[in-house]
Amino acid sequence: MAADLVIIDARIYPAPDAAPIEHGTVLVRDGRIAAVGSSATISVPAGATVIDGKGGFVTAGFWNSHVHFLALPLREAGTRPAPELDAALNAMLTRWGFTTVFDVASLNGSARALRKRIETGEVTGPTILTVDAPFFPKDGTPVYVRALLREIGAPSAEVASTDQARERVRQQLSDGADGVKLFTGAVVGGAIGVLPMDLAIARAVVAEAHRAGKPAFAHPSDMAGLEVSLASGVDVLAHTTPFSGPWDSALVRRLRAADLALVPTLTLFEAELRREAVPDQVIARFIADAVQQVKVFAAAGGTVLFGTDVGYIDQFDTRREFELMARAGLDWHQILASLTTAPAGRFGQGERKGRIAPGMEADLVLLGTDPAVDVIGFSDVRATVRGGRVIYGAAISK
Repeated sequence: MAADLVIIDARIYPAPDAAPIEHGTVLVRDGRIAAVGSSATISVPAGATVIDGKGGFVTAGFWNSHVHFLALPLREAGTRPAPELDAALNAMLTRWGFTTVFDVASLNGSARALRKRIETGEVTGPTILTVDAPFFPKDGTPVYVRALLREIGAPSAEVASTDQARERVRQQLSDGADGVKLFTGAVVGGAIGVLPMDLAIARAVVAEAHRAGKPAFAHPSDMAGLEVSLASGVDVLAHTTPFSGPWDSALVRRLRAADLALVPTLTLFEAELRREAVPDQVIARFIADAVQQVKVFAAAGGTVLFGTDVGYIDQFDTRREFELMARAGLDWHQILASLTTAPAGRFGQGERKGRIAPGMEADLVLLGTDPAVDVIGFSDVRATVRGGRVIYGAAISK
């Protein structure tokens, strides 16, 4: 049995809506939080592994609700050496405090293979939830993934009928998927631009997922894709839609009435446009529209889930996403919620993840900068703990 783990003498933020604990201690036993409170009231057990949190700030472990395992070596997770996968996961996820991630489209079972190796202890990484392969409209494979699909020999993810859609949902969930993702608006380029998914097919995918108690993500791209998302009953918008311009209050009311959660992925748009050498003034306009959409959605009480589309883009550093979320008017409490309680609740794990309290899973982050003073502090990760095990950083002592 592993030794107890203790983080001592840190300011603890137990939850976004909870008062901080000054000079606090978190005691972890058997992968769960055994006690949390003032250091003066919690004794350090003999033989415990101790992390000195002096000058640091502890939160619950972070969720990234939009990642991919499309790049090497992670897309070959079933065969690549464990140290290679460890290094890739560290650089992309655990270094930034992520203890749970939702893969919202992977290929050839790579996310499931990676999850299996993490669960057996062979590879060090976060808890992985996955939608497995995405659902594209008929003739709607996005232009930006066609070369990759050919390169790795992945089967077509297009669906042409409701029967085909239902059968593939059932198969993927049976294989271990934790949800589904629909491209309700697929960027195909050319004269069409964005191809919306047939509404009957979208409804079939969502209904089959909901029948199994699983969430449905949507990639909307534009207003037509948003309409399909709303009409089909999806649970999470995997992106904003900056190409459609600002969102008005009527649309936001509809999104809220549908109880849709939103993953902003604001860094994605900036990174993609810069890669395409788009002029700075055009990038600024698109980012302003994306920020406006997040701002009006959050101001209306919408659920925001932190996510970066990392693994599709290679911008691992989370600082820019926090900057843009702050520009959208989210304060540090709201950003912490997007990283912790909001995804845990949305994905049915609020009773065991997302807060620092006795009995909860010991997923923790030790920060070096106070995020209540500067939200960029959420990126200053000194240690990441998953299930009571340090998976990144921290000088420890016995």
